[in-house]
Amino acid sequence: MVNATLTAEAAERAARHPSAVGVRGSGRARQRRHQAVVAYLFLAPTLLFYAVFLALPLGFALLLSLSRWAGFDLGDIDPVGPDNFARLFADGATFLTPVLTNTLLFALGTVALALAGSVLVATCIDKLRFQGLWRTLYFLPVVTTVVAVGNVWKYMYEPGGLVNGVLNAVGLGSVAFLQDPDTALPAVVVVQAWASVGSAILVLTAGLKSVPPSYYEAAALDGAGPVTVFWRITLPLLRPSLLFVCVTQFLTGLQSFALITVMTKGGPGDATDVAALEMYRQAFSYGDWGTASAAAFVLFAVVLAVTLVQLWLFRRKGEDA
Repeated sequence: MVNATLTAEAAERAARHPSAVGVRGSGRARQRRHQAVVAYLFLAPTLLFYAVFLALPLGFALLLSLSRWAGFDLGDIDPVGPDNFARLFADGATFLTPVLTNTLLFALGTVALALAGSVLVATCIDKLRFQGLWRTLYFLPVVTTVVAVGNVWKYMYEPGGLVNGVLNAVGLGSVAFLQDPDTALPAVVVVQAWASVGSAILVLTAGLKSVPPSYYEAAALDGAGPVTVFWRITLPLLRPSLLFVCVTQFLTGLQSFALITVMTKGGPGDATDVAALEMYRQAFSYGDWGTASAAAFVLFAVVLAVTLVQLWLFRRKGEDA
C-alpha cells in the first residue's frame, strides 16, 4: 500500500513537472556518453598497441601466405593464391613429415616428462619443510635464459661431458646424444622438460594446498596406504591443475624454437627440425616469405585445434573434479 502511494505521488510530480524529468534523463545520457569517452581514452593505448603489433602483422602475414615475396621491396609482392599451402603438403615436401611430426612428438614428449616429474616433485615438496626454498630452487631454470640452458646441456651431452661420464662410471658406453638422429630429439625433449618443470611445480603445489586435509584424515582412519591415497584422493582432486599444466606445456612445446636452435640447429639432418625453425629458415635463409607465412598459419591452426580440445577437457574434467 505504501509503495503504491509513493508511485502515485512520483507519477503526479512527473505530470506537473515534465521538463524536470526530461532534464534529468538528458543529464544521465550525457554522463553515460562522458563515461564512455573516458573509458575509450583509457583503452586507446592498449588498442593502438594491439593494432600495430598484432592486427597489422597478422593481416600482412595473411597477405604474404597468399603471395610470393623475397622480403625486400613491397612492390615485388606477387599474389599466387593458395599455392604456398599446396607446396607445403605436396609430394616430397618435408613440412608434414618430418617437420610437423617432429613438432608434435617434441610437444608430447615434453608434456609427458614435465607432467610426471612435476607431480612427483610437487608431492614430495608438499611433505617437506621450507617449501618456499624448494620451489624457488626448482623455478630457477625457468628464469634462466634459454641460450644458457641450451649451451650447458649441449656440453653435458658431449662424449666427454657429464652425462656420458655418469654412463661410463656405471659401466655403460658413451652415447652421441646430439649427433645421432635416433637420440637427438629425445635428448632435447629431456632438456625442455627439465627447464619447464619449475613452472608446473608452482601450479601443482598450489593445487595440493587446495585439497582439504579432512580427506586425508578420513583416508588414514580407513587404513588407506600412501599409494591408495595418491591415486584415489590426490590425483582426482589435482585434475584441474594437471590439465592446466598440460595445456600450457603443450602450447610451449608446439612453438619451441630457441632451445633447438641453440642445441642442434635442427640436425643431425632433419631429426630435430620443427615448425618454428622451418619457418625461420624459409624466411631468413631462403627468402621465401610466402611459404614461411603459410607454414605459420598451418601451425596456428594446429595450436588452435589443440587448445580448443584441451580447454574443452579442462572445463569438463574441472567440473567433474
